[in-house]
Amino acid sequence: MENQTDDLVNDSGKFGIILPIVLISYFLILLNNSLVFTSTVQISRDMHMNSIMIAWVSNAYALTFGGFLSFGARLGDILNRRAVLLTGLWIFTIASFLVGIAPNQTILIAMRAVQGIGGALLAPATLALLMDYYSGPMLTRAIAYYGATAGIGTSLGLIVGGIISSYSSWRNGFYLDMVMGLILIIMSWRYVHPTVDYQNKLTIDWWGTITSIIGFSALVYSINGSLYRSAAIIVTIVALVSFVLIEAHTKNPLMPLVIFKDNQRASALVSRFFMLGASMSYFFLMPQALQRVFGITPLLAAIAFLPLTVIQFGVSLLVARLTFRFSNAAVLISGAIIDTLGLSLGAIIGIQQGYWLGVALPMVFIGIGQGLIMSPLTVAGVADTSGDIAGAASGVVNTVHQIGGAVGLSIVSEMVAGIASPATMIDHAQMWMVVLAVIMLIAGLNILHGSHK
Repeated sequence: MENQTDDLVNDSGKFGIILPIVLISYFLILLNNSLVFTSTVQISRDMHMNSIMIAWVSNAYALTFGGFLSFGARLGDILNRRAVLLTGLWIFTIASFLVGIAPNQTILIAMRAVQGIGGALLAPATLALLMDYYSGPMLTRAIAYYGATAGIGTSLGLIVGGIISSYSSWRNGFYLDMVMGLILIIMSWRYVHPTVDYQNKLTIDWWGTITSIIGFSALVYSINGSLYRSAAIIVTIVALVSFVLIEAHTKNPLMPLVIFKDNQRASALVSRFFMLGASMSYFFLMPQALQRVFGITPLLAAIAFLPLTVIQFGVSLLVARLTFRFSNAAVLISGAIIDTLGLSLGAIIGIQQGYWLGVALPMVFIGIGQGLIMSPLTVAGVADTSGDIAGAASGVVNTVHQIGGAVGLSIVSEMVAGIASPATMIDHAQMWMVVLAVIMLIAGLNILHGSHK
């Protein structure tokens, strides 16, 4: 079935309906994150939640999303992408509805955790579907559009979330998630065909699954939790070391370690980790600084990000063409350099120089850099993977994406904690983002070192 579907898509030279399904599914995940980010003040007021409890509206999702990502990715290899995609959509859609009608904070947080499980099944299935349905230049272009969706999806999500939180109830944002989920379920059921079935030769690595869920969940908790963080760090170390040992010796590992043996893939994953650390910190802290320094509304703060997100989207559309003309590594490294330059400009100029000079100008460079780097990082992260580990490779990419953002934000937030002045806080934060970006650049340059196996 996989080969037949692949021929239908590639012989016509057109992407067909699969690419829109994948991109809209990916956008749904981005929109969900943006809705929570822009609605926390309203949710805390309506649900009478203190600062610790409101943090768990995000943390509960991140906990299960990060913990179940590897399992969701491998499940697609063992069963098929269509089944995992539909399961993830159903879980995410039902949980969105239950979040929307949540009568109290306990149910709200619990359903956010269920949403995270749905997202953990959905996210790796989307990227793996691209590798199932497309190949060669079409795959490169499809991944470029996937990266472009990350840029415009974040921007559009912030604006939609800002509008909903400014003029309506936060609950309507999750009802929007539900409606989009139902539409995607219908489209996926109708147009996504079952991919090749590996279940005859693969089995679920249960011990690897258990240790990975415990390890990655404990890691996220050790970053975002409020109690017993030291114990969580110990659990993280023990669980992840056990996980690696299990994966090295089991016959059908949840996360095949061969993924990390290729210099290109390993370097791309490290670079992505620190790129997301800097990016997540910027998207989380800058809107708050814009509101506090310039006294603007959350909606205007989202609009103020357009110099970054619109440029990122436009540049992302050119990435496939640039990659064909030069190389994936050249585009990736160029993006890392420009992204680092933009963050450096923001830190050096400072927000007190005004929005246009201190924020908008650096955003232009950050937008160009992120637009260039995202898709090449994805391509390099899944390069030369065989069909039976394609889902696992995409799961690693998504896991690094999620955990890298959480770790980076935690580091930067810790470094600027206690700084009373919003202007001083964001300027110091951008300095630490530059540190993360430099590590991202070094890892990107390392792609050029050594052979690609």
